[in-house]
Amino acid sequence: MAVVVIGGNGGLGSELVTEFRSGGAEVVPASRRTGFNLATGEGVAEMLADADVIVHAATNLRFRRVDLDGTRRIVRVLADAGRRPHLIYVSIVGCDLNPYPYYRAKHAAEIVLRKSGLPVTVARATQFHTLIAALAGAARWPVAFVPPNAAAQPCDRSWLAQQLAGITLGPVPDGYRRATDLAGPEVITVPEAVRLVCDHDGRRIPRLISLPAVGGTLASFAARTNLPGADVVTGGRTFADWLATRP
Repeated sequence: MAVVVIGGNGGLGSELVTEFRSGGAEVVPASRRTGFNLATGEGVAEMLADADVIVHAATNLRFRRVDLDGTRRIVRVLADAGRRPHLIYVSIVGCDLNPYPYYRAKHAAEIVLRKSGLPVTVARATQFHTLIAALAGAARWPVAFVPPNAAAQPCDRSWLAQQLAGITLGPVPDGYRRATDLAGPEVITVPEAVRLVCDHDGRRIPRLISLPAVGGTLASFAARTNLPGADVVTGGRTFADWLATRP
């Protein structure tokens, strides 16, 4: 089985490549470092020509060009070549319930894949520990403003890579399907995350002031639409346990 990991040199992608190689799979990391560029189309057709499975784990600050337009490009390249490899797309829990532009682009990419006619598995996951640590670590002033009621159920990238590898090596769907959502083992509020990061860094915990949920994006996070429902697979390290391993 030939596996191409798009975004294979990124945070999640590199974990996936390691996971596949440890299992003996033939895996190729596709990224700009290897002459593969979803935003421009460079090297896309060549890299995907022999793939049995494609894991699309690429993302970028120019998310529309990579996450959305890049997904359209993948579908078009495969259609032109008359090929139907299993395409696995890594998305975000609750992306269809939040007007945040990045989430909207992820959901739009899901719609493109649903209409593609290809064997597709969309795997939605919650935010990574690394993102929560970065956001909480940004509270470096004596006073910090936080969204009301916001929380996350962050997951460990290495654990997520294991789950995605299991999906990759499992049955191939006839068409489009959604895998069970993937999430970390516990819910953590924004104030809890800030306190944990400040304690870890040896910094004073700022005074946290809750802001009103103005606008659709903040209202969505306040409603915790980014948390999974009852149908979810959880696992990996807690945020506190993961943080304890960081320098």
